[in-house]
Amino acid sequence: MAERPPFDPYAILAALERRRVSYVVVGAFARVVQGAEEITHGIDLVPAIRTENLGRLRLALEDLEASRVDGKPVVLDDATIRDESPLELSSPAGELKVVPEPAGTRGGYDDLRRAATREPIGKGLRPSVASTADLARMLAALGREADIPKLIALRRLQGLEQDLGPELGR
Repeated sequence: MAERPPFDPYAILAALERRRVSYVVVGAFARVVQGAEEITHGIDLVPAIRTENLGRLRLALEDLEASRVDGKPVVLDDATIRDESPLELSSPAGELKVVPEPAGTRGGYDDLRRAATREPIGKGLRPSVASTADLARMLAALGREADIPKLIALRRLQGLEQDLGPELGR
């Protein structure tokens, strides 16, 4: 089994921001940013599937020296990215998955961006992160028994957000 690269989410997100990639962070890292108690070794992102954005994403992946875990060349065009979803990558900064249309969404990026928020995570970074409601919807759509505790935790976070409302500063 190959050794997992160290995980530096700041390096990955900084590369995306430098290239002005339009994306929404989903998956375990997004849940952690939203307050879940999980451990993750990578970032899952949903990019806008537009030619110019995919070009910016390709440049960011080059900056990160990212390569596909299956050894195939990284090809980022509308057809390939949808046909080979998720695109699993590895870089010296950690694992990265490009998921154009996660389970439970209607249109991927365009569906998720409506409720996504820019979350300050430090080092001047404010990535666009999926809402807890959308994260719960995606996790539920996967239908995996192992995800039930994560889903329950997300539902609790949603309840806290609703109870605290404006006090959360969102």
